[in-house]
Amino acid sequence: MSFREKDTTEDGFLGGALQIRQPVDGYRAATDPVFLAAAIEAKSNDRILELGCGVGVASLCLKSRLPEVQITGLEVQSDYAALARVNAAENGIDFNIIEGDLAQMPTELRSQSFDHVIANPPFFDKGAVSKPQNAGKAMAHVFETEMMVWIDAGLRRLKPNGTITIIQLAEQLPDILVGLSGRAGAIEVLPLASRRGRAAKRVIVRARKSARSPMKLLPPFYVHDNDAHVQGVSDYAPQAAAILRHGAALCWGNTS
Repeated sequence: MSFREKDTTEDGFLGGALQIRQPVDGYRAATDPVFLAAAIEAKSNDRILELGCGVGVASLCLKSRLPEVQITGLEVQSDYAALARVNAAENGIDFNIIEGDLAQMPTELRSQSFDHVIANPPFFDKGAVSKPQNAGKAMAHVFETEMMVWIDAGLRRLKPNGTITIIQLAEQLPDILVGLSGRAGAIEVLPLASRRGRAAKRVIVRARKSARSPMKLLPPFYVHDNDAHVQGVSDYAPQAAAILRHGAALCWGNTS
């Protein structure tokens, strides 16, 4: 099954540099996959696997910044995988999408290893999305596959010393750390807060397979400059604006 054109919208990312088709009724990417893409430090010809790639936003943003890397996406929903292929083709980006379930890794991926694995896993508890007409959105947002399974699947596909990077709700951080325990180290946790004085609702977690270095809890990354939203005024902090509008890399050592 694939979405018909009238069932999708075309949305601009990276200041319009990427035009992405997304379902009208279903999971729609916002800023999380853009921040995830910005968090990856990779070299030319590095091989990257995105688990649960959806319509391809994170991978296509990353490939726009680092055109020499090789990216493969795994997506369980056939209609989203089809849209990811359309988005890659329409943006002229080489992106290999495999349809399959990370809990039952497709045969063609079982023999492969990657320098980096990235993921933006579902983040609502079961039952949080109840509209039956939004089955795709429900599947994208619900923990049908537990966090431990996502992390295990990612670590199994990583080369020694490769990195796994996840963006997720802050409340899921304990599960992420448990999943990484004993298998990855050099863990860096970057809280994402909308504004100063507000609790971080998201975290980006990066870890290195088989490393033993201690964890670092980094200073928060503030998405907006002002203490409160002013109607009609865009107040993205400079680094957030560079990431969201121009596809810049996230500077882990400088999050102001």
